[in-house]
Amino acid sequence: MATAPSVSYSMTVRLEVPASGTAVSQLTTAVESSGGSVTGLDVTASGHEKLRIDVTIAATSTSHADEIVEKLRGIEGVTLGKVSDRTFLMHLGGKIEMASKHPIRNRDDLSMIYTPGVARVCMAIAENPEDARRLTIKRNSVAVVTDGSAVLGLGNIGPKAALPVMEGKAALFKRFAGIDAWPLCLDTQDTDEIVAIVKAIAPGFAGINLEDISAPRCFEIEARLREALDIPVFHDDQHGTAIVVLAALTNALRVVGKGIGDVRVVMSGAGAAGTAILKLLLAAGVKNAVVADIQGVVHSGRADLAGADEDSDMASLRWIAENTNPEGLTGSLREAVVGADVFIGVSAPNVLNGDDVGAMAEGAIVFALANPDPEVDPAVARQTAAVVATGRSDFPNQINNVLVFPGVFRGLLDAQSRTVNTDMMLAAATALADVVSEGELNPNYIIPSVFNDKVAGAVAGAVRTAAQAAL
Repeated sequence: MATAPSVSYSMTVRLEVPASGTAVSQLTTAVESSGGSVTGLDVTASGHEKLRIDVTIAATSTSHADEIVEKLRGIEGVTLGKVSDRTFLMHLGGKIEMASKHPIRNRDDLSMIYTPGVARVCMAIAENPEDARRLTIKRNSVAVVTDGSAVLGLGNIGPKAALPVMEGKAALFKRFAGIDAWPLCLDTQDTDEIVAIVKAIAPGFAGINLEDISAPRCFEIEARLREALDIPVFHDDQHGTAIVVLAALTNALRVVGKGIGDVRVVMSGAGAAGTAILKLLLAAGVKNAVVADIQGVVHSGRADLAGADEDSDMASLRWIAENTNPEGLTGSLREAVVGADVFIGVSAPNVLNGDDVGAMAEGAIVFALANPDPEVDPAVARQTAAVVATGRSDFPNQINNVLVFPGVFRGLLDAQSRTVNTDMMLAAATALADVVSEGELNPNYIIPSVFNDKVAGAVAGAVRTAAQAAL
């Protein structure tokens, strides 16, 4: 699948060129002939003989950007200056900061914000711990916790390398839901230690967002923390993905005129995201689901599932085998998708091709969510499927967790919820789907944009109502 230039690989190149002649047009030609895209061209200084120009370019990769720079360097009369990677510049010094809500201008301000006035507030909370939600940042704070073991598309890169992702998550919490989120990158991948650390820091937060923790440990960590804490614990890689998939599927089924209880769903991927998607789809009414992993279709007779006990790494697969595949299918993923109504991939690139999609039922729905390379080329899938969605921003119908986690936590925090449950997630999915009106719904618009200003409020309102009903 050809990759288009992306702002993720955007750079600004400073060049000096002759003031006369064709140098400027040569710059654009050089970039475009190299497969890049000129997104900005600014003259920053001008003289009789020379122009200084900042050219902003989108490339497809780091190596591609280097190739374009060398092409520019080779233009006669052009002097290459500073090359700035715009993505790295945006991360320079971090992307978030703490700011005081009140100015500290004089002794009176200092006395109320800190000592001695703060002691009165401390004692009020000591007498009534619930006042922490009213009198501290706890009421609006979420801990974004990771061990860096399963960073999307990058794998086990550790806590320091995961920090830019967690900072970005915190920035999105603030931008879309006004929530103060704090990245906590833990230098351990021991399940017991992670549980103990999160339990210890929990008093300062109103919610815990687990992020990029590898399966199967993520299941146990989430379950133990939900049991131990009196605040909601939400693993976004599981449940955020599941909510957006269910919302998108709800609208895709409206497009093709099928009912959720009538379709056969085939899934590729039985990890954290795949398992959570499956459980939410079953709760929403899916009756016929088939899951495949790297060993093929999951079924009760598979040799690797024999003797798997509740504490083993295979326990999740055994649960899938016991709760799916009512027709007893065996074999490969490609065999399973024949005649299927829906394909949902959260696995690996290029596990299907156009012929496989063509063998699905009429009005087929394909969600190929592996990033950056989907399970099947979306352009190929669209030749026969009725609705196609991906995890990418350069195709219609992007399945993106940003649509969900800010609103979910906004609703949980506003309701002062102590937990998050399936009813709340189903409510979030319904609210997200309903943001797309009947007049807007079509095969290329089954899910709203992350910048749709109705999304966070709709999701938050639905979750708040469901959370209050559970109190």
